Order: sequence, then structure tokens, then C-alpha cells
Amino acid sequence: MISSRRARLVGLIYFLGFIACIPLANWMIGNVGAVCVPQGPCLVPVWPWGPGGKPLMAPSGVLMIGLALVLRDLVQRRLGRGVAVGAIVAGAALSGAVAPPQLLVASATAFLLSELADFAVYTPLQSRGLVMAVLASSVVGLIADSVLFLWLAFGSLDYLAGQILGKLWMVLLALPFIHWIRKRELST
Repeated sequence: MISSRRARLVGLIYFLGFIACIPLANWMIGNVGAVCVPQGPCLVPVWPWGPGGKPLMAPSGVLMIGLALVLRDLVQRRLGRGVAVGAIVAGAALSGAVAPPQLLVASATAFLLSELADFAVYTPLQSRGLVMAVLASSVVGLIADSVLFLWLAFGSLDYLAGQILGKLWMVLLALPFIHWIRKRELST
């Protein structure tokens, strides 16, 4: 079992990573992508086949939001429910503070509600298996985030598939690390 001091230190690293995902996602949307739309987001391909035979694209910031969902679960695992809820509230406030003015309400609301959905699913499942709890809660969170953000920001769900898939890739890429964490915990 990991020592409580080390668990708190690791939890702090997860917390800082979680918080860092928010401004990084907002920065990426305007600066990182295979294509940057004038007066719009920078896009990354998330699947080779999309509408019209072109790659399915998503705003680049979705990658960091997918990672944030995983890190929030790890914050809760190491630092507890109270800190996790505090991280969600702080993350929503930060999301609203760094979002472009026209996306402030959509960004903060979608972040807050999707992270709370993640929390609601992760909490009862965490004792049954870390990898499954992270996967299930992240999927619920990323769908909630995508639907809420697109609907509140644009009144449309036209880009839902790309939003969901972009976030899901980050969750799936994190799962081997989550599995490694669990194995390491069991062996110490």
C-alpha cells in the first residue's frame, strides 16, 4: 500500500495536472491543430473517415478535456471526495475565466456538470475496479461535456461525434497507465 504522505504528493500532482488541462485546452483550441479555421478553432483529426470521406475533425482542446476527466478520478482516488468536488468547482471557475467571452457560460457550465457526472459514476464504481470505474465515468463525463458545450455554445450538436471521439481517445490512451497504477498499488 502506498504511504499516506506519498499518496498526498501523488494526489497533488494529479490535481495540478487536472487544473493545467483547463487553460491548456483553451490555448490549444486557438493555437494547435492540423487546420486552424479563421476566427474559429484549430482542429485535429480524430478519425480517418468522416462526412464526405474526409477525416473526422474536432477542436484540439478536446484532447485535454478527455485527460482532465481521467485526472479528476485520480484526484479523488488519492485526495478524497471533498478535494475532488473542490477541484471540480475550481476547474469550472478557471474554465469560465480562461474561455473566450462568447463561450464563457458554455465552457464553465459544461465543465462543471460533466465533471459532476464523472464524479457521480466514478464514486460508486471505484471499489469494484479502478480501470472500469475510470472508463465508465469518463465516458459519461465526456458525453455530457460534449452535448452540453455544443448545445450551450452553438445551439447545435453538429460536431458531437468529433467531440466525443477526441475525448475518448485520451481516455483510452490513459487506461494502460491506470492499469499500471492499480497493479503497482497491489504489489506494494
